[in-house]
Amino acid sequence: MSMTKKKVIQIGVVSELTGLSERQIRYYEDRKLIFPERSKGGVRKYSFEDIQTIMEIHTKLMDGFHTVELKRMLAGS
Repeated sequence: MSMTKKKVIQIGVVSELTGLSERQIRYYEDRKLIFPERSKGGVRKYSFEDIQTIMEIHTKLMDGFHTVELKRMLAGS
């Protein structure tokens, strides 16, 4: 498994790296746009690829896309 795909980053760090709130990040998960792994204790774990996807999602939402459109786009990739 490449380093970028390994899910080791917790949501607080993802929030710091992206500038998004943990609430926004959880919303993307609720909308089935991202799929973090969970530790045995239920802690969300993200990869660097996930962070890149989160930033792409945020940019597209700011550009006026809807989550349904993004879900279709991500499914096609």
